[in-house]
Amino acid sequence: MRKTQEASPCACCQRLVPLTFHHLIPKKMHRRKGFRRRFTKIELNVGIYVCRLCHRGIHAVYDEITLATRLHTLDLLLSDDVLAGHFRWASRQRETV
Repeated sequence: MRKTQEASPCACCQRLVPLTFHHLIPKKMHRRKGFRRRFTKIELNVGIYVCRLCHRGIHAVYDEITLATRLHTLDLLLSDDVLAGHFRWASRQRETV
């Protein structure tokens, strides 16, 4: 089931467009023992609401293991140089329906 939200700005590019839920630790990693030991169930399900452009960009640039180990907070995502460039680009895009 996809979670969506429309009233808030994207956590990454700040555009007011329809948003999707991005798990900061990808669901694919939740079944791995190392992640289950390191994080609680609540921590594994923490996420942010981002627009489709930012969500696609995050997953296009990094694989799930990298996202789970190096970029598992909003601050880490925003401070990544490659993603920051993508988020700046996305912030200048018009909403497409």
